[in-house]
Amino acid sequence: MAHGRERFAVRERGLREGPDMSAYDEASFEPTLETSASPGLPAPSGLGVATFVIALARFMVVLDGTIMIVALPSVGRSLHMAASDLNWVLNAYALTFGGLMLVAGRVGDLFGRKRVFRAGLVLFGTASLLGGLAPTGTALVVSRGLQGIGAAVATPGALSLLVSTFPEGERRTRALGLYGAATGMASVTGLLAGGVLTTYASWRWVLWVNVPLVVVILPGITALSEGETERTSIDLRGAVFATFGVGALILAVNRVAEDGWSDAVVLACLAVAAALLVEFVYAQRSSPAPMIPRGVLNEPGRAAANAVTVLTAAGTFATFYFVTLYLQQVRGYSPLRTGLMFLPFAVGAGLATGAVGPQLLKRASERVALSLGLLLSAAGTGWFCTLTPHSAFLAVLMPASALTGVGIGVTAVAGTAIGVRGIDSSEAGIGSALLTAGGQVGAALGVAALAGVAVWRSGHAANGADPGGALTRGYVAGFEVAIGLYAVCLVITLVVVRPMVQGPREAE
Repeated sequence: MAHGRERFAVRERGLREGPDMSAYDEASFEPTLETSASPGLPAPSGLGVATFVIALARFMVVLDGTIMIVALPSVGRSLHMAASDLNWVLNAYALTFGGLMLVAGRVGDLFGRKRVFRAGLVLFGTASLLGGLAPTGTALVVSRGLQGIGAAVATPGALSLLVSTFPEGERRTRALGLYGAATGMASVTGLLAGGVLTTYASWRWVLWVNVPLVVVILPGITALSEGETERTSIDLRGAVFATFGVGALILAVNRVAEDGWSDAVVLACLAVAAALLVEFVYAQRSSPAPMIPRGVLNEPGRAAANAVTVLTAAGTFATFYFVTLYLQQVRGYSPLRTGLMFLPFAVGAGLATGAVGPQLLKRASERVALSLGLLLSAAGTGWFCTLTPHSAFLAVLMPASALTGVGIGVTAVAGTAIGVRGIDSSEAGIGSALLTAGGQVGAALGVAALAGVAVWRSGHAANGADPGGALTRGYVAGFEVAIGLYAVCLVITLVVVRPMVQGPREAE
């Protein structure tokens, strides 16, 4: 893909003898959309619908991770929820979404991705409707948990269906670009949409907006290619360890911002998470049908892409967090104006994922594209390090946001392309789930850890200093740690990522 030639996945289970010419048009001898690995692919006229369906589904579930943030004060007043309980409106979604991701990815591989994808979307839409109608805080939290389950079921299916619908090459690169654009822009758009809907309609529309989106997506699922599935048993032991281990980890890091790292509940959750995840690794080594098949991460590039996804998500979401706090706590902006300030980031990310990233993958290697994205991300975040309490929007905030958006967008496209390259079609769901779960966990860990750094730095700078200046210095310290994370990712990329080794079938 990165070198402009068609590649085919080398199956771990063995290769058939002789070259397979069924993937070529007889007259032009050019590769067509149908391959023996993914029979029944849609015609070119259906690929636009397939791309739209996958990108919109991804946009919707990521949007719900941030759209509720701005609405929380209105939710508390409307449903008479205590401030300490409002976090559960966010945590219920994050816990079920992140905790069930690996299980949902494997279920899609085993029982049919289109069927599971459709079920996840229906559950997501139904939970959104019920959440908007919630008469009490408890009902809202339960609905948000159901939303998270629906998102966990649908999300791995979206990326795995992209892998099975689009063969490796230019078409998949373009589709990955739009998928990355949806991911990068959704979290930013969520802040803006939440402010607009809460200000001009009601907080309930923050949830109801999902219902028409689901209605639009469902008919287009027929345009997607199912790909291969394997009807074998699920490793229930591994599923339990993965679900509760990741869930405990997410619960711990979500409590850190409010209660600190020394809180007894945080420490207990971290201990439980560590024990369960260690047991999960052991279960994978001994299980005859592991949750994560051994072939998924046996290629170093795919393993590196998963590590980069975790670390870049940590840096990216911490950057969102600090910029939001800077605009509201230091500059005194309203939630709606704060959301509008993220437009340069959204434009940069959209440009990168829709055009720059795919073009880079056509003209350069995946390692070069990913390295460039990381460098741009670090440069944009470095620009944020020049912030003062009175920084001009045109001098710092706009160019830093746009440059960071371009860098993160290119990183998302290149990292996802590497993370799913050459993966067996029957294992695309769990491979996709690993990438997505890594992003969820990385975002939660990044915000918690870097917020701790910012608080520590602000405390040291507070003696005799202007409060706005002390806060700004803390945010800058967080940006500096984010730059360090991008640097670690760059080293991983340069050392580990290499072109895919051709197998016998590719050589023929």
